[in-house]
Amino acid sequence: MNKADLIEKIAKDAKINKIQADAAINSALAGIQSALRRGERVTLVGFGTFSVGNRKARTGRNPQTGSSIKIEAKKVARFSPGADLKAAVNRKKKR
Repeated sequence: MNKADLIEKIAKDAKINKIQADAAINSALAGIQSALRRGERVTLVGFGTFSVGNRKARTGRNPQTGSSIKIEAKKVARFSPGADLKAAVNRKKKR
């Protein structure tokens, strides 16, 4: 599923047009990005939690030349699935 598929599903389920569904998705994503930029956690109960983590500086290796390179420290977005999402993903199909 891509963003266009998600917009179509939201429009159908919420009985709104695709333009409104697109605006809703864009607003939600912008809100999550804005909170993460401020270093806040975003928790969607049952779905999961978005947070910011720190990745330490480290030495890597250039795969083409084999030479060592320094990889700088940086912040990364992390996602931890909630209990409902874990259960939905791991649910066994009934036969």
